[in-house]
Amino acid sequence: MRLIATICAGLMAASPMVAQDRETLGYGRILTNDYFGDNQDRWRSGSYAYSIVRGPEWQGRAPTALGAVLEYRIRSEIIAPSMLSGSGSNDRAYVGAVSAGLHTHLSRGGADISMGVDLVAVGPQTRLADVQDWFHNIVSAPTISNGVLANQVGNTVYPTALAEVSYAVRLGENTSLRPFVEVQYGVEDFVRVGADIVIGEIMQNDLWLRDGPTGQLYAGVESDEPGTGFAIGADYAVVGDSAYFPASFGTQAQDERFRVRAGVHWRLGAGISYFYGVTYLSEEYVGQAEGQILGSLKLNFSF
Repeated sequence: MRLIATICAGLMAASPMVAQDRETLGYGRILTNDYFGDNQDRWRSGSYAYSIVRGPEWQGRAPTALGAVLEYRIRSEIIAPSMLSGSGSNDRAYVGAVSAGLHTHLSRGGADISMGVDLVAVGPQTRLADVQDWFHNIVSAPTISNGVLANQVGNTVYPTALAEVSYAVRLGENTSLRPFVEVQYGVEDFVRVGADIVIGEIMQNDLWLRDGPTGQLYAGVESDEPGTGFAIGADYAVVGDSAYFPASFGTQAQDERFRVRAGVHWRLGAGISYFYGVTYLSEEYVGQAEGQILGSLKLNFSF
């Protein structure tokens, strides 16, 4: 809690000094769903993130001042057992999670730094189970059994701090290697290390945001230049406490995870861009039969 309070105090203290120079720089959005990957409605079933990024005029890299660039982020996620009813519906607790947060992005000594705080609400209070049931009724997909609903993670709000440090190493004129370290404390505690390779001229001067479930990079601020780019990445995490695996349910979380991902970015011009990525997630709990493959989409139209 002291870490979270310190980050909040730092952002609030820094923001007024640069607020008069701030403008809307871009919008980050990404939809992730297992339907776009292995077509299985299970585990890390779906998520959506949306951000508004504000700051001084973008110069191809974040400024050095803490709080100069602010990202206002909202996010939702559904985590489900392997089946929504019947056999396999009790392998892990159902989770509906909704969060809102404030993050800042800056550059220091060649490193790109992101840090911020989210309030993550979980449980029936999010009404995500109702939304999923409603949608599944429309498309004639399986609905959630009463047993799964009764045993979902309970209503709680978790203040959660998240920080990442990455360093872009130019491998060529249009290719960069971006090793990173990411730390989170709150709804899930973990330390993660990994790297991404970004390829393409359009990939070198954007502000990159990281999707929570997959680690896919998607643009929060992007240039208007048309082109195609690629991102390939992998990471490894050591996981501590996780609210997504309550002791009362009985499922034990794996204390190590890894992810492998690849994606392609298309940009047709100012305000029109597309992204599709695919990610493999390793097993998250003891007894999980296999990993899973998720697909991520971004369709950006600004007129």
